[in-house]
Parts: sequence; C-alpha cells; structure tokens
Amino acid sequence: MSTAPLAGIGVGSGSAAGAVAKAAPAPVLPPPRPVTDPAAETAAVRAALAEVVADLEARAARAGGTAADVLTAQAMIAADPVLADRAAELVATGTDGPHAVTGAYAAFRAALLAAGGYFAERAADLDDLRDRAVARLLGLPMPGLPDPGHPYVLVADDLAPADTALLDPERVLALITVRGGPTSHTAILAKALGLPAVVGCAGAAGLHDGRQVLVLAAEGTVHPDPGPEDVRRAAEEQRRRRERAAGATGPGRTADGHPVALLVNLGALHELDGAAAADSEGVGLFRTEFLYLDREQAPTVEEQTAAYRTVFEAFAGRRITVRTLDAGADKPLPFATAADEENPALGVRGLRTAVRDPQLLETQLAAIAEAARSTGADVRVMAPMVSLPAEAAAFAARVRAHGLPAAGAMVEVPAAALRAERLAEACDFLSIGTNDLAQYAFAADRTLGALAELLDPWQPALLDLVAATAEGAAARGVPVGVCGEAAADPDLAPVLVGLGVTGLSAAPACLPEVRAALADRTLADCRRLAVLARTAPDAATARARVREALGAPAD
Repeated sequence: MSTAPLAGIGVGSGSAAGAVAKAAPAPVLPPPRPVTDPAAETAAVRAALAEVVADLEARAARAGGTAADVLTAQAMIAADPVLADRAAELVATGTDGPHAVTGAYAAFRAALLAAGGYFAERAADLDDLRDRAVARLLGLPMPGLPDPGHPYVLVADDLAPADTALLDPERVLALITVRGGPTSHTAILAKALGLPAVVGCAGAAGLHDGRQVLVLAAEGTVHPDPGPEDVRRAAEEQRRRRERAAGATGPGRTADGHPVALLVNLGALHELDGAAAADSEGVGLFRTEFLYLDREQAPTVEEQTAAYRTVFEAFAGRRITVRTLDAGADKPLPFATAADEENPALGVRGLRTAVRDPQLLETQLAAIAEAARSTGADVRVMAPMVSLPAEAAAFAARVRAHGLPAAGAMVEVPAAALRAERLAEACDFLSIGTNDLAQYAFAADRTLGALAELLDPWQPALLDLVAATAEGAAARGVPVGVCGEAAADPDLAPVLVGLGVTGLSAAPACLPEVRAALADRTLADCRRLAVLARTAPDAATARARVREALGAPAD
C-alpha cells in the first residue's frame, strides 16, 4: 500500500475499491434573528417537523425489512409531540424556528447521552432528525447521500439511518464513517445489505471527494491511494471467498467431516422470512426483547405464545434456541429494570431481573412451552447473564418444570467461563456471547468505538475464555456454541472450532462464508490455528497469523 492505512472497526468480511464521495454536510445555523410573528414561526416549526416525519415514513415504505424498522423508529421520535411543544415554547420566548428546533433536540440528546450505552449511540440519530428539520426551515438541501454519477465509496461523519436504509449496493461500493461503533445503525444496516464497511474511522475525516481508497472490512482498515496490485489482490480474495461460499451447502463440517452446527441469529419477526430461508440447522439465538420494548407493561402470555408459535412454525424440523428476556443495561424496561442504577451494565440485567420479578420469567417460560407443544418444535431455552453455577441450576429447574426438555446458560461473564464445567453439570448446552464476554473481560463498554481494540474478538485473552468454556463443557459432554459477532467471521470460525466450539450462530448473510471456511480445514488444522491465535501477543497479531496460515492449502 502506498499510503499508511486508516484504522477503524470493520463490519463484514468483504472489500471494495473506488473513489470517495462524501455525504452532504449538516446545515449551518445562521445567527439568531428576531421573531416578529410567533404564531407563524410556530406553525413553520410544526410543519417542518411534520414534513420530516412524512419523509421518513415514505422512506420506510420503500425500504422494507430491517431498514423499514429503523426508519419507522426514527419517524416515531420525530413525531413525539413533546418535541414540537418544546420548540413552540422556545419560539414563545423569542427564539427563531431553526434555533428553537435545535434547542428542543438538544434536551432529547442530553437525556440519551446521560443514559449511556446503546442510548448514547442513538444521539447521532437525533442529530440527523434535527438537521433535516433545520434544513427545511432554512430552505436548504437535505443532508444526505451524494450522487457523483458513478459507483463510489461513501464517506460520512456518522451516516444517518434515513440515508443508510436506502443505500443502493449497485452504486455504493463500501461505507466509511468517522464516528459510530459496532452497534451503530450504520454497522447493523451495512451488514444487512452485505456492504463492506469501516466505522469509527477517525482518519476518514481527511479524505476528499474523488480520492481512491481500498476498504478491507475484515481488517477494519481503509487504504488511501492503493496501488493496482493491492486492488487486484483484494478483488481476487473477494472473488475467491464468494466462489467458495457459493459452493458450500448443507450441514456445517470440517474437511474431515467433524460436525459444526451452523445456525442463524433472529431478533425480530420482520427478519423471520430471510432467516428461515437460510441454509442453516435452525436458530442459535432467538432474541425475545422485541416483544417487550416500547411498552409500559410486559406482554401477556397469549401475546408471547402467538409470536413464538410464528417463529417455531417457520423453523419446523429445525432447532430453535430461545434466549429469555435480556433486559437492563442498554435495554431498560420500565416494568423490569430500576431507573436509579448508577452502572446498569453491572446491575440487575438478564437473568437477574427474574430475582426481582419471578413472574416475568414464569410467564415467558409458560408461553414458550405452550408454543412448543402446539407446534412440536425442537425448542431449547437459555438464560442471559448467568454468573454462578447455582443460577444455572435454578434456571434449568424452572425450564424443565414447564415441560421444556433442554435448558442452557449464556456465558457472557468471565466467572461463568472459568466455572463452565460446573455450569454444564446443570445444563444441556452452553452458548457464548462474545460481545458481552469481551466487554466484561476487558472492562470496556461494548458500544464505545474508542475501545474497539479491546473489544476485538481476536483478543487472545477472550479466546482463552472461549477455550475454558469449551473445555469445561466437553468434560460434561455438553455442546457449546458461539452466538456473538465472533461467529460471523469466516477467518475466526476455524479458530473457534479449534478451541472446542461445536456450533456457530450468526446473521444469515454470514453463514455461507463461515461454512466454506470450515469445509476447507480439517479439525487438526483448526486446532493448529487456535494455538496460533491464543499464543499471539495481541489481537492484530492473532488475526495476521491466522490469515497467513489460511492462505496455505489445507493438509
């Protein structure tokens, strides 16, 4: 590469090269002006906010799927009457429309930042809504996507959901954002679209329109001014990966026939059709939070049963692993979590909420059991945020009391990984959530892009905890899967299998490359790769060692 690479957080495993085109900047507020007609000013503010809502709803209707869900949520925020009323109050004090809208959104933004975690990352979404309303009031073009007349690599400060949702993969080759983290909307939607992306790339601020770049998502790097050979090599690697992925079908297995269950993650009913159509053995992680969010009271047993039945029927003949409610931390619920916890990520979350409100878990287990009985589905149930063997045993007993045959525990806390054999004594399976396990192992907020290096799933210390979990589970003859982001990395998949992992669960679009990567290596190969990664001094070296070894033909 002819210029030093820019580092960020990679999304996906693809690559792309092309000319930069930068997203249109946000409108600049002019100096405040006197308000001569408060009624007209207020009407203009309310009209601008309403136009933003209508635009978002129209975009949602065109987008469909995950993008529609994101845009609908944005429209609901923009339609909040409290926002319009606050802006009207500011106009009444003599503030002009653009500054009144800015002030109203500032109060919302401060509340999200104070909440921290997931909600702090949503502050950027509010900025986009504000900018759209201000642009309408000022008669300026909407901030958003460029149109240079040719395919391009999109660079933005932090791409808004309204723009990301309508990206055309035929025109946008890759995404680069200066801000954003691994759970940002840009990252989520880029993965859904299959676009290579690097988010949280501070150096991208210096890129200008027309500059050639090479985006390597697997490495989380952006290479300005790449040479022809660099571009050719990346394109060849991309082509090779796609061909291998297209040729691999059926159950997951290594080159010598060692079975590795390949499953999909599912987080909402609108994802169901795509997930069910994937070549998988079932669902390795069914997140049930979508039933509880944006509600003042928990869903009834009837509501839950109907939703679970829909999922179970879609996966008839395949396994479905249901994670019970993972409330708390970045998913607070008014009926399940305390509002006064100073550090909710270390508070009452996951399974711990069942101690505060046992009926919450009982109702969910009753609904899962009823849906399983009426569909005959192969349903397994696991609890999030298990820390102690006694917690795992108590949860398993409650699951079996409802007539459900398989109970498991999520390993997301180092204490659980270190005592995995004891957890496995009470459970039928274990599942590792690498995102949270990394967060707690490295004391690093998983939503904070500035700590991306610590949260890298290639960190040898994290791999040590995965190995400890697999060894403990194996001692009791219990399978152990990985359902965190690590499972979606085709280069890391053989390493995880080499550590003793028996199943991998990821987004449907990621499974073909993971399946192909496993089919290329024997179990002995995987174990050698695991040693290379675990003995590395850091994540970057671990990744480089394994990628170099993967370049050689299998034995």
